[in-house]
Amino acid sequence: MENNQALQLRTVNVTRYVTPLREGGSMPAIAEADDGFLYVLKFRGAGQGHKALISEIIGGEIARKLGLRVPELVFARLDEAFGRTEPDEEIQDLLKASVGLNLALHYLSGAITYDPMVTQVDPLLASQIVWLDCLLTNMDRTARNTNMLLWHKELWLIDHGASLYFHHSWQNWEEQAKRPFVLVKDHVLLPQAENLAEVNQIFRSILTPVVINNILNLIPDEWLNEDIFISSGAQREAYALFLNTRIAHSAVFVKEAQNAKEALV
Repeated sequence: MENNQALQLRTVNVTRYVTPLREGGSMPAIAEADDGFLYVLKFRGAGQGHKALISEIIGGEIARKLGLRVPELVFARLDEAFGRTEPDEEIQDLLKASVGLNLALHYLSGAITYDPMVTQVDPLLASQIVWLDCLLTNMDRTARNTNMLLWHKELWLIDHGASLYFHHSWQNWEEQAKRPFVLVKDHVLLPQAENLAEVNQIFRSILTPVVINNILNLIPDEWLNEDIFISSGAQREAYALFLNTRIAHSAVFVKEAQNAKEALV
């Protein structure tokens, strides 16, 4: 019988802004919360707003459901008074624009960025990650920006904010759900992805509509505010339709990945 138990993310209150991580356009930061832990804080007031946070939840929790390692995701509440003493004007503006509910990932202290020239990834794990990124249309797992960390000799996935790029315009999104992911040719782990057909069979059986709905129910209603939808529920249903359609047509993106791998010199 399928487990229909509701998923939950913890909520923490941000108590201290430690340091910015000036990578990309979203200006994440290391921050401390009232549970005593450090987090990589992703701000709702950053350039892509709620959409990047929605992608983080969907990508991170699908990866976790598939057995891949992802730092714990939490909701991080930012108080109105938090940024008043920040001397950097750009950071102060970001903090002011991010009052309320944000998203954070547990900070993996001492982790190092995955370097494909140093560490070889097992073909099964490589295939699992390539499959995930084809599903999510994640363009951000290249040799230039791997978005993977080595922590305690294990590979951890971070930063899914650039996934699901269809939702920045919602144009032809039903058709996009059935399309191959052509950017897989640049995936840092594609050369090792020998087990895509096997992984496809297993992962399709795990990611049922119930599982997808449980993950989508984690997204706060206040983040689902696209004008083209009549309600947050309708927008959530659109995400569900996109993901379930994409899973049902996974053979399309698997074939694209296999062809791209064969074309590597």
